[in-house]
This record gives sequence, structure tokens and C-alpha cells, in this order.
Amino acid sequence: MPEPVQRRATNVSLPEPLVAAARELDINLSRACEAGLEAAVRAERTRRWRDENQAAMESWAEVLERDGLPLARHRGF
Repeated sequence: MPEPVQRRATNVSLPEPLVAAARELDINLSRACEAGLEAAVRAERTRRWRDENQAAMESWAEVLERDGLPLARHRGF
């Protein structure tokens, strides 16, 4: 069972029509903001990882292009 996460109260400014629509649809604003922020953090971490590892990925692609897959001769398909 996961441990409860400590929460911090935060002020967020949102467009009033969006807030009204969310309330009309019984959407929990805190949970919706949390989900959006989690997605944004995940996307930024992915982007940064790709940037930091771009040279290694290009180097490996060059090796594969030049030499082919390692152990390819053992593949049965």
C-alpha cells in the first residue's frame, strides 16, 4: 500500500470560464491540476533525458548502421 503523499496548499490562477465548466461537471480542480502538472513534469523530464542522451543515441545508431545488430546471426526470424 503506497504511503500518503504530503500535500502543499498552492494558489493557482485559472480562467474563470474553465473553472466554472469544471465545477459544472463536478471535476475536482486539485486532482485535475495535479494530473496536468504530473503530465507536464513527465514530458519535460523525457525531453531533457533525450537532449542529454542525444549524442549517445546517435552514436549507437551509427554503430548499428555500420555493423548491424549484435548477435543478428543467431536470430531465428
